[in-house]
Amino acid sequence: MLASANLQEARPRADAGRFRSMPPSICQSLLGALELTGAKMPFDRNAEIYGENEPADYVYKVVSGAVRTYKVLSDGRRQIDAFFLPGDIFGLELGDEHSCSAEAITDTTVVLVKRSLVLAAAEKQSNVARLLWSHTARDLRRAQHHTLLLIKSAQERVAAFLLEMAERLGAGGALELPMSRQDIADYLGLTIETVSRTLSQLEGAAAISLPASRRIVLRDRSALNRLND
Repeated sequence: MLASANLQEARPRADAGRFRSMPPSICQSLLGALELTGAKMPFDRNAEIYGENEPADYVYKVVSGAVRTYKVLSDGRRQIDAFFLPGDIFGLELGDEHSCSAEAITDTTVVLVKRSLVLAAAEKQSNVARLLWSHTARDLRRAQHHTLLLIKSAQERVAAFLLEMAERLGAGGALELPMSRQDIADYLGLTIETVSRTLSQLEGAAAISLPASRRIVLRDRSALNRLND
């Protein structure tokens, strides 16, 4: 893929110390605290950012767009592990290889920083180490929540997903989802037909409205919260 090829070309430049400085608007959270410079890279919709089992040499932060991480199961089905939105950090692994693949959901820009620089900064600065721990703990909580979600009913899964996205997007009552219904289905362990049917059921119950396929208005949060309890 062109975007992946561009990334491969950029990595040697990064090793040579020619990263561009991150603009102030994204110098926040972990990467901002590290006071590092990173390579800002665009990826087209559906372009691979890295593959499963590839060396985990870089840490990534979403500047714009959205990213999904996923595994392909032995039967060919795709299981989406997580979604990452602007401001989120991903690709920070416990081991030396990526446990999942990562793709851009829409046209996406990320900043990438060498993992070795991140870890070296954590060894020297306690505030960076605390941020790394906080980031790891948050990812663990999300993974635990995701695991528990997969044993719930379809309505409970979809309601929980909509509430989570509303919180993460800071969307208030209306969501503009970057991901498709197939993405949602692969994240929730459902079929796309079940996701569409469940959304229609929630609309029929006046809990949501569906003005467009990716635009969802949360009309009755209390009803969604009851399903999420």
